[in-house]
Amino acid sequence: MSSELEQLSPNVETLYGYAKGPVLLLCEHASYHIPEHYHGLGLEPSHRHSHAAWDPGARDVAVALSGLLNAPLVASRVSRLVYDCNRPPEAASAMPERSEVVEVPGNRELTSAQRAARVEAVYYPFCHAVTQVLAQRTAHDIPTVLITVHSFTPTFHGRVRAVEVGILHDVDRRLADAMLAHADRLPHRCIQRNAPYGPQDGVTHSLVRHGIDNGLANVMIEIRNDLLATLEDAHAMARELMQLIQPALATLGVELTHREGKHDA
Repeated sequence: MSSELEQLSPNVETLYGYAKGPVLLLCEHASYHIPEHYHGLGLEPSHRHSHAAWDPGARDVAVALSGLLNAPLVASRVSRLVYDCNRPPEAASAMPERSEVVEVPGNRELTSAQRAARVEAVYYPFCHAVTQVLAQRTAHDIPTVLITVHSFTPTFHGRVRAVEVGILHDVDRRLADAMLAHADRLPHRCIQRNAPYGPQDGVTHSLVRHGIDNGLANVMIEIRNDLLATLEDAHAMARELMQLIQPALATLGVELTHREGKHDA
């Protein structure tokens, strides 16, 4: 559906902005795109499409969930190495000089003006898009919970991660608790709380800014990216996640609504 909600900035996309389901989806690391004027950030070619640059499969899952939940989706169109929309402007990790083993030469010794320009170009449009969707939903009395969708690597600094799906929260644990209460619906999955990251790792900025600060129940879903190798994998994962999300929404007293002509995952 085309709308003014989808035309805020070339660096952010809003899909199905007027969808009336009870969830707002975010995908901060949806793209590995680096605009030309950043000259590839000096990255080695092998790193430009790596997990350092984005969350592989996360957008595919988020789009599939959007269809299943009748939910709007706000997603970044720019690599997190240019600006990580899940970090505040003052955080060094918002424009990291290094991501695990990946060096980012184009982020070294950035001036205050250069950092501010990226905040204006990437972070503020993303935040504005979220704010606009929330304002529209508030105006129409649509109940809202916030879900952000991410993926992570099977190994990190050489350590193998057994967790397959992480359910992350900050101080508001209502939605996470409700989802984890139904983890036995997916007995074949290793599902853990605040893994492989947690609030102590600085990964809950979006949950705080867009969820907690607006009084919305919220959760971050982290999926191991080897489970998202294909679009079919991503759609299958979205259907699995619905087995946690749907009863959790019922626990919180919100109901799903159907979208006319909605796409299927």
